[in-house]
Amino acid sequence: MKDFFNELKWRGLIHDYIPGTDEILKDEKVTGYIGFDPTADSLHVGNLVPIILLMHFQRHGHKPLAVVGGATGMIGDPSGKSAERTLLDEATLRRNEEAIKKQLKRFLDFDSGKPNRAEMLNNYDWFKDIKFIDFIRNIGKHITVNYMMAKDSVKKRLHPEADNQSGMSFTEFTYQLLQGYDFLHLYRTRNCVLQMGGSDQWGNITTGTELIRRIEGGKAYALTVPLITKSDGTKFGKTESGNVWLDPERTSPYKFYQYWINVSDEDAEKYIKIFTFLTEETIEKLIAEHREAPHYRTLQKKLAEEVTRMVHGEEALQKAVEASTILFGKNVTGTLKKLDERTFLEIFEGVPSGEMNKSLLDEGLGMVTALTQSGFLSSGNEARRALNENSVSVNKQKVPPGYLITTNDLINDRYVLLQRGKKKYFILKFV
Repeated sequence: MKDFFNELKWRGLIHDYIPGTDEILKDEKVTGYIGFDPTADSLHVGNLVPIILLMHFQRHGHKPLAVVGGATGMIGDPSGKSAERTLLDEATLRRNEEAIKKQLKRFLDFDSGKPNRAEMLNNYDWFKDIKFIDFIRNIGKHITVNYMMAKDSVKKRLHPEADNQSGMSFTEFTYQLLQGYDFLHLYRTRNCVLQMGGSDQWGNITTGTELIRRIEGGKAYALTVPLITKSDGTKFGKTESGNVWLDPERTSPYKFYQYWINVSDEDAEKYIKIFTFLTEETIEKLIAEHREAPHYRTLQKKLAEEVTRMVHGEEALQKAVEASTILFGKNVTGTLKKLDERTFLEIFEGVPSGEMNKSLLDEGLGMVTALTQSGFLSSGNEARRALNENSVSVNKQKVPPGYLITTNDLINDRYVLLQRGKKKYFILKFV
């Protein structure tokens, strides 16, 4: 088994690090932390990289700290931003923190009695009693404005050609000092010597190592991972409908699974190293297999399976896999009828629909009536021709001209899926 640093290295998860970080991680069991921004009530797939980083960290015997930015979240990190973001009120931040804590417990061991069990901390707990004058006297005097101005997160916002140039408020300017103090506090109280994060956090993280050096005379370490990108240039973790969330109420397990199934071949080769815990040997074998027959999408299927299981569990994975077979599978009527309403509508998103009165099912609804009065087909002649050609399906099953739709055909007690040929679908809703 590789040491933690080299494990990250072969997976493509090392961007920057302070010299000596690789050595201390090999020679000692250390305490390290990553901060999580509580600006939403769920983490998203972009947060999976720091989560997986902490999982690897713990699996290699180190002690992970997950720090929710209850205080810094009130300010907003300027890193990677072209304009100041809207500040959230305390009640919203508290609600978001609780949701994030619950999600992180799916991935890290917080409960065992092991020395390296994970801990969840909130930086509001140590900031709430610090007085402003004390902070600028005791902390601010150790970091010069010149040092802070040299950081990329500051320079990019102050550069005259920055997008949406609106300057930078003092509030945002102080962010790196507050995050630096987090590291100092954890160094003092938890013997935490390592901070990890995305490459856009390098400036904030090294401010912390500098505070530790100047105030405590101690040595602290930093490690960042590359920001994940997509080969087509679009933002990782984004779809047409927005972020891909870890909360199943915000992004269903089916949609989550589909996100990974639909990544490009090039991205799949990169992502399977980053987002799974499969061994190097297994991954190399999968990549070779995929390159020989890319149309089978071996990598995408394995990637989607591993990540969906990790985030949502085995049962949700199996449901997502079953749902994914419906469009192109055979003998899927039973699976179709077991779908929950949300997944059914997601699978057939964008498919035209029509409504009819549910009472029509009491004595059975004839196919010509169903096809025409719903608005699926334009005339009785077209409907009869399609039925005689044996090209009409109800819930993915071919039906004869004399078939009657009854309540037994209903999906979620209200829908029937009509189909003509292989690709023309229609959702008939009974109200």
